[in-house]
Amino acid sequence: MNTDNEERSDLMCCIRSEPETQLVNKCGQLEIALLYDAPMRKMTVHVLQARDIPSRDRGQPTHTQVRLILLPSKKQKHKTKIRSGENPQYMESFVLHRVNPEDVNSMGIRLRLYGCERMRRERLIGEAVVGFTHINLELENNFWLNLEPRVDTTLTGCAGELTSLARSDSTGSTHSMQHGGVPELLLGLCYNATTGRLSIEVVKGSHFRNLALNRAPDTYVKLNLVSSTGQELAHSKTTVRRGQPNPLFKETFVFQVALFQLADVTLMVAVYNRKGVTKKKEMVGWFSLGLNSSGAEELAHWMDMKEAQQQQICRWHVLVQS
Repeated sequence: MNTDNEERSDLMCCIRSEPETQLVNKCGQLEIALLYDAPMRKMTVHVLQARDIPSRDRGQPTHTQVRLILLPSKKQKHKTKIRSGENPQYMESFVLHRVNPEDVNSMGIRLRLYGCERMRRERLIGEAVVGFTHINLELENNFWLNLEPRVDTTLTGCAGELTSLARSDSTGSTHSMQHGGVPELLLGLCYNATTGRLSIEVVKGSHFRNLALNRAPDTYVKLNLVSSTGQELAHSKTTVRRGQPNPLFKETFVFQVALFQLADVTLMVAVYNRKGVTKKKEMVGWFSLGLNSSGAEELAHWMDMKEAQQQQICRWHVLVQS
């Protein structure tokens, strides 16, 4: 009981660019442009187009969306409109604020291309990371990025991913390279308005790490459903996955939420590391969905769930550091 109270208290308080190549990358390529305004402390990201996106006859969807996130803070996120075709034109611009001149060389962006077929689970087609330390900040930079599949890595890292991250000497990317990248959780949501059943599937985690020990952590996921006044309505947790940096949970939980309540609840999702023989709990990170969503992607996931007519919607979410 004391452990649950501590966890509840915690919850409530809370790179790479490639030169253009003639080879066709199996995940496609993405063209972007970057323009840095030092006096205004902002970086403008132009997402221009993609090419050679795997077609549906190769098992990939043709409706795509680009999502980008500022590293290492992970607090600024943007996404394009959904486009179709193997060579989609996005032609959208996004402004990243508070990119201070003294910090810019330790920052970067991660871009991910998602397949967004209607009434199907989203699928990550490929990703790329760009460190600002490798671009000429005095000019507008325009280049193509090779997209690569998302790779689950151990704490020692995958050779391909380490190679891509090692090209940046920035603090953020070096930290990711040494400790396995940004911790994320794949979550599935489904809501039945007729029965009032909110189903939450904790699918898998990625890049969980134990900074104190040279080993993968023992982790579990805690779910808390909270009212608009902060009252806990329901809670549950997964079983512990031992020594896995990329644990597969595949556990589903059902909370009862009437349709008229759905707009007034918040789902808190937190990952905990159970430490050693003392079994002391340490939060790896968290995010929230619903009324008080922790970010735009989390809110979009919740809204898409409401509109999906009992179809499960799965998304990856970056963990906010505790």
